[in-house]
Amino acid sequence: MSEPTLYELSATGRKAVSLPECDVKLATIPEHLIRADNGLPELTEQQIVRHYLRLSQRNFGVDCGFYPLGSCTMKHNPKTSEQTARLPGFAQIHPFQDEAIVQGALQLMFELQEQLKEIGGFEAVSLQPTAGAQGELTALLMIRAYHAARGEGHRNEILIPDSAHGTNPASATMAGYIAVEVPSDGRGNVDLDAVRAACSGRLAGIMLTNPNTLGLFEERVEELVGLVRESGGVVYGDGANMNALTAIARPGDLGIDLMHFNLHKTFATPHGGGGPGSGPLGASSQLAPYLPSPIVERLPEDKKGSVEYTLTCPSHSIGRMSSFHGSFGMFVRAYSYLRRLGAPGLRAAAIDAVLNSNYLRVRLRDDYPVPFDRTCMHEFVCEGQPKGSEVRAIDVSKRLMDFGFHPPTNYFPLTVREALMIEPTENECKATLDAFVEAMRAIAKEAREEPGRLREAPSATPVRRLDEVRAARELTVCEPTLRT
Repeated sequence: MSEPTLYELSATGRKAVSLPECDVKLATIPEHLIRADNGLPELTEQQIVRHYLRLSQRNFGVDCGFYPLGSCTMKHNPKTSEQTARLPGFAQIHPFQDEAIVQGALQLMFELQEQLKEIGGFEAVSLQPTAGAQGELTALLMIRAYHAARGEGHRNEILIPDSAHGTNPASATMAGYIAVEVPSDGRGNVDLDAVRAACSGRLAGIMLTNPNTLGLFEERVEELVGLVRESGGVVYGDGANMNALTAIARPGDLGIDLMHFNLHKTFATPHGGGGPGSGPLGASSQLAPYLPSPIVERLPEDKKGSVEYTLTCPSHSIGRMSSFHGSFGMFVRAYSYLRRLGAPGLRAAAIDAVLNSNYLRVRLRDDYPVPFDRTCMHEFVCEGQPKGSEVRAIDVSKRLMDFGFHPPTNYFPLTVREALMIEPTENECKATLDAFVEAMRAIAKEAREEPGRLREAPSATPVRRLDEVRAARELTVCEPTLRT
């Protein structure tokens, strides 16, 4: 039996709260702004509490179960980082406060910049971008300003691998560039011959994700970087998959000129839940002067040994990319995470993420074909159509929900047929991974023997399978009773 909606529970006269008698003079509201009925349900406090509690219990998150969503690192959300961000001195601070009374916050931002510089191998870092996609756009605007300053504003092409995140070509277009797609080779790397053929005097740069969205490290990354640089281009790194490299390899050392960090993926907070995001941007020495402002600078010690921090603007800055100083709450979470783990902890997290991913790849490849079956990084991509069956990846994912697991990413990257992108993260223990493997194997067996069961899944969830095509075409974004 379906649960009644709040509108069905509503009864005239019910109230969830009783307000005290007003002790100030009531304002006069213009008649045309007053509605006799606002269409909202009338309920008791207990009815409302029970309704939203039931909804929360239907939610699935990293604190509820295994969440192997690839491409977007759904890692554990450390409660210590959350508690730190809620400290009154951080949570109640205001960006209009004078620098003299927010020195602690500026120090935190400065030290976070320095930590990200060290992790990425960059000359400087700006904390301005408030998301990974905005970090991409920021980098491209910097590339445009850089070429213009050198009298090479005619460079208008950006190379983008066919396995890139969808935001890459979108960001390139928004920055006024022509996106030129380059294919992958037989091992899942960027095809160097295609890059070589695309390099010309019009090349502004390349957007490179490493490890790429297939979960593979670019085996000839230094040669790739060399080709682009020899043509006068700039190498931008999409830092979405930095979870696999942290404290192991520094992108700047590999020749990357610009790269955004996803604080909300790699350092402390899961990507789900709608934000907030944070995408600080690291830059090499030649691009650092173009970083967005402000950047926090540490002033020399005074005669008393005191240190102060101040906001500065790089010499050729492209300006602000967000209001105030970026997502400060995310800075606190990431800073707390980095200080708590330190270099050894960060390296261990990356190693465990890679180990877990390869463990799943090897245990699942007999049932789910892996197109590029070589050592992967923190995630891998397999075909979601089990061997010997006709079901699709979406059927496997829907059935997986009946086993209590969140589905992996479906149909991305587009270079793999019926793709399932699986990322176990570093936090999961072997028992959880084994349980996931057994569920996937059981589903593969059902796909061969009882395919109808998969096509009708999920059957044990509060909501059954939705008509996603119809939902996309016929959007209903409000209750019919509230429509005007």
